[in-house]
Amino acid sequence: MSRYNRHIVLSEVGQKGQDKLSNSKVLVVGAGGLGCPVLQYLTAAGIGTIGIIDFDVVEESNLQRQILFGTSSLGENKALAAKNRLTDLNPTILIEAYPQKLTSGNALTLFKNYDIIVDGTDNFATRYLINDAAILVNKPVVYGAIYKFEGQVSVFNYQKGPSYRCLFPTPPKQGSVANCSDVGVLGVLPGIIGSMQANEVIKIILGFEDVLSGKLFCYNAKTIQTTMLKITRSTSEYDKVLASKDNFHDQNNEDFCLTQVSEISAEKALMKENIQFIDVREHNEQPQPDLPNCKQIPLGEIEEQLNEIEADDSKVIFCQSGIRSKTAVEILQKNNIVDCYSLKGGVLALIEQLKLK
Repeated sequence: MSRYNRHIVLSEVGQKGQDKLSNSKVLVVGAGGLGCPVLQYLTAAGIGTIGIIDFDVVEESNLQRQILFGTSSLGENKALAAKNRLTDLNPTILIEAYPQKLTSGNALTLFKNYDIIVDGTDNFATRYLINDAAILVNKPVVYGAIYKFEGQVSVFNYQKGPSYRCLFPTPPKQGSVANCSDVGVLGVLPGIIGSMQANEVIKIILGFEDVLSGKLFCYNAKTIQTTMLKITRSTSEYDKVLASKDNFHDQNNEDFCLTQVSEISAEKALMKENIQFIDVREHNEQPQPDLPNCKQIPLGEIEEQLNEIEADDSKVIFCQSGIRSKTAVEILQKNNIVDCYSLKGGVLALIEQLKLK
């Protein structure tokens, strides 16, 4: 009574509503920028069982926005580190940590054990995997996404409502959309969007009306503007997923967004002779490596500056983390420029290798 008093005194929640929360099971996929606030608020609200699946480890760059972690968490698995913090926040609930990657091999088994799935991921391959697995086991998905200053929230597959594939039927090519390590993200934004995801979870459990099903809420943290878009259910997209049920376990979710781009490690790149390095980041991005025969051509200008690319040399294209460089290689290949490689790991991998030389 003491812990959940502010819920219980709400006439719309009461003891009956709090009991619903306590009897619910929610799986959060990803304990990163979005997953952290979702987990924090669902734990505080008294969700009876919370699952956390994440194979990644805490890095220093995470601390700007992933509020469950501190300096003492560096190097720890995110799911386990989150469980430790959340257990202190509310020791009366059950928290299950899965320090592993979500795959087609484990998704259906995991999802069957939970009432609601929360998508806190940052890549398209896993989002499509979550969507398809949730359809196959008939679970709603609370979706969130962030980009620089903008965020989105929706609820998919709720009471046979639209799915993620109804909004985005065709996956983008791998590397065609930059992530926050490339373009940055305002630190408070995932807190705002993640809190809204937690709100949708609670609304679903309590049976409130106006769940964000069939709607995409868009928020701009810079301008405080909001937009609500309508999503229409596509029966054909549902049918495609249902038809894949028999071979779902054999699917490789990375295949959703495959692209044919040759990659090269920093070590091998620096060993090559007759090589031109091309930096496709913006001019103000740091750090700047000290490289011979290096040309900076931002990705948005590369087709206008094809004459700056040396036809006879091997071309190693790099960016901040290896995402935009893949897109640049595709552009060069379409313009019949060959012997092009995307640098694995981006500029930091290159600088680290330069230190070793």
